[in-house]
Amino acid sequence: MASPIDFYFDFISPYGYFGSTQIDALAARHGRTVVWRPFLLGVTVVKIMGLKPLMETPLKSDYLRLDKPRMARILGVPFVQRDMRGVSSVKASRAFLALDERDPAQAKRFAQRVFARLWARGEDITDLDAVLEEAAAVGADTGWLAAEIASPEGKRRLEAAVDHAVAQGVFGAPFFIVDGEPVWGVDRLWLVERLLNKSA
Repeated sequence: MASPIDFYFDFISPYGYFGSTQIDALAARHGRTVVWRPFLLGVTVVKIMGLKPLMETPLKSDYLRLDKPRMARILGVPFVQRDMRGVSSVKASRAFLALDERDPAQAKRFAQRVFARLWARGEDITDLDAVLEEAAAVGADTGWLAAEIASPEGKRRLEAAVDHAVAQGVFGAPFFIVDGEPVWGVDRLWLVERLLNKSA
C-alpha cells in the first residue's frame, strides 16, 4: 500500500489554509491518504530561522496583500484578508492533536473548520471558547477537550509535534512530504502531483 502524504500546517498561515482545501482531493486522485500534522511557524520561522513574520517584512508584505486574494480566486475558495496581530494557533493545535489521537477523521474536520473560521470568515481562533465552538460542531466532547488543551500532556503533544516537524526539515506552511520528498508551498502542488505520478 502506498504511503500517506504528510501535510504540515499552521492555522495562522493563509497558504496553509489554501493547501488544506486542496491536498486531500489531490491525494485521493492518486489513491493516497493524507496525515495532517500541525506545527508552529513562530518556532520554525521566528525562533529557528530568525526571520520576521511575513506581514512584518518590508516589500514582501505588500506582495502578499496582493497574492493571497489572488490565490484564493485561482483556487476558488473563500478568503478574508485580516489583521493577524495577537492571533495564536496554540490552543487550536493542541485541540487538533488531542482529537487526532482518538479520531483522525474528526480531527481533520475540526482543522478544516478552524481554517475556515479564520480565513473564510475572518473570525479569531485564539480563545478557548472559539476552539471549543468548532470542536463542538464536529461532535467532540468539549469538556474533555478543554482539559486536554490545558493539561501538561496537551502541551507536550504540541511540543513533540513541532520537534517532529523540525526534524523533518519543515520550515513553512504548507509543507508536504511525499515518499520522503519535501515540497514547500501551495504553489508547488504541481510538484506534489508530479511526484505522485512518478510513483504510480
